[in-house]
Amino acid sequence: MEGLRVRAVVVNWRRPDLTSAAVASLERQTGLDGVDFGIVVVDNGSGDGSAETLQARHPSAAHVANAANRGFGAAVNSAIRSHPADAYVLLNNDAVADPGFVAALLRGLREPDVGAVTARILLADRYSPVPESAPDTPRTVVDAAGTRWAPDAAGAVLVNSTGNEVTASGNGRDRDWLTPASDARGSDDVFGFSGGGAAIRGAALDEVGLFLESLFMYYEDTELSWRLRRRGWRITYAADAESRHAHAASSGTGSELFRFWNERNRVVVAVRHAPLRVWATALVRTTAKAAAATLRSPRSAEARRRRRSLSAAVRALPGAWAARRRVDRSATVSRAAVAQWLVPDRPEPPAGTPPTRLKSR
Repeated sequence: MEGLRVRAVVVNWRRPDLTSAAVASLERQTGLDGVDFGIVVVDNGSGDGSAETLQARHPSAAHVANAANRGFGAAVNSAIRSHPADAYVLLNNDAVADPGFVAALLRGLREPDVGAVTARILLADRYSPVPESAPDTPRTVVDAAGTRWAPDAAGAVLVNSTGNEVTASGNGRDRDWLTPASDARGSDDVFGFSGGGAAIRGAALDEVGLFLESLFMYYEDTELSWRLRRRGWRITYAADAESRHAHAASSGTGSELFRFWNERNRVVVAVRHAPLRVWATALVRTTAKAAAATLRSPRSAEARRRRRSLSAAVRALPGAWAARRRVDRSATVSRAAVAQWLVPDRPEPPAGTPPTRLKSR
């Protein structure tokens, strides 16, 4: 790692308290002797004094102030363009990194064919299962089997992510979501990196391009992972690069904003990259859910949101298809080969439960 120029990027939007804790954890990193390590804090048009607060608290960091909130991908891209580096480390602003986090990620980049290394992201709270009769709270999380978990000081440490995976219906999700930390897998290759905690090689970005800004929020990491793999870059998981994430502290997985972009971008990314059967399934499922919600209650918030998501996805399809053709022309690995990483869909949780996938914000 001697002489490596590395920049860690943290994106803020109106949460200087959370962001400051994330930046402070990066300032405490160890094992970086000989590395030109710096931190870039991007304020995404907060307009509430956040940028000034963070500049005062972290004067040694570089600061980028965007005039408007253009989304996560655009914010990270602005840091990359203004502060070129050999590698970029991403950390969610509502996460805190262990002292050896950056060094562990960089060790994964020693292999020349590795384009990105994803971290072991744990949930900051401890959790225990809750009875079926217990009411949901804003901090309830739901696993793929529909089991609900709530914060409990005496509970277990659970995994948020050991990287991203994509299902046969185009759904992106965190690998090992809500697995007890003691049971999580060790370091290995994984389909994609999580934008909540990862390192990306600068040369790989030079080859495939930066984050897709039109996604605004969620699925940016999955989309970029597709492009990296189509150009032959490996993506690995470093179990010793650990952070703790305050799940959905910034935007909330139950919010209308989350659900809209999550539903729209699932279809758009599938059309850009996935095999026909995958993106067709994603589009059919999104259409069916919008129709079902409309039949149940045409004027409900859910029905309106699902129709908006579907409409936005359909409007984006021509551009997504054109991008698919461009990726195919430059690819060195077939779509079918990358699709070998797709995993089966788990049974969906009961209707009405919050989404369980937190994409990078």
